[in-house]
Amino acid sequence: MTAGHRLSGRAGAAGLALALILLWQGVSAAGLVPSYMLPSPVQVALAGAGDAPLLAGHLLRTLEEAAAGLALALAVSFVLAVLMDASPFLKETVGPLLTLTQTMPAIALAPLLILWMGYGAAPKAALVFLTCFFPLTVGLLGAFSQAGADELRLLKSMGANRVQLYRYIKVPQSLPAFFSGLRISASYSIIGAVISEWLGGDAGLGVYMIRVRKSYSFDRMFAAIIVVSLLSLGLIKLVDLIERAATPWKKQ
Repeated sequence: MTAGHRLSGRAGAAGLALALILLWQGVSAAGLVPSYMLPSPVQVALAGAGDAPLLAGHLLRTLEEAAAGLALALAVSFVLAVLMDASPFLKETVGPLLTLTQTMPAIALAPLLILWMGYGAAPKAALVFLTCFFPLTVGLLGAFSQAGADELRLLKSMGANRVQLYRYIKVPQSLPAFFSGLRISASYSIIGAVISEWLGGDAGLGVYMIRVRKSYSFDRMFAAIIVVSLLSLGLIKLVDLIERAATPWKKQ
């Protein structure tokens, strides 16, 4: 994709977002929906600005929980993907269990994790881990299995061991799939942390949202939702930047 196409696409996305905001403002100004149900963008912006210091503190806690869970998911998914790729028996045994973890609703697991691990950051990070490690593991495992057969045979003929096969062939070729999974997991990490905070905790954006909902401050609720969305988008953008640095040979 050329720079011109990227700029054109970004301008189109910005224009669409602006149009939606103006439509939202128009609906609110016309009184088509009561303001307590749908506060205007101006009301939301003012509420967010007024609560900025409080939101920043809760945001930091959510980000810490998401980062801890995502880091653990990265480590475990890489090790598990390598082991499953190296052992067909392990792949057939563990694969169905991996799929099973995704059939369990996060909102049902969160209370159990809080019961077992308390109300601190640990159960939140654990839920983020459970949410994130599946797409990372599946993406890496699929990429490892599709590594170039000719390159692998060449290195084997030169006496390369298993570690060298992964270092020079499988890991570099798996990076695009890895970063695709990481984008999904980065957004999931924030959602997982917020869901766990809804069900128990003393800080975090989920806790903030529960408190403002109970006080019927829906302008502040919308502000928190926008902060969550912007945080997820920011993490996805950060993954894009890391991918560009890690894969300089890939055409962006």
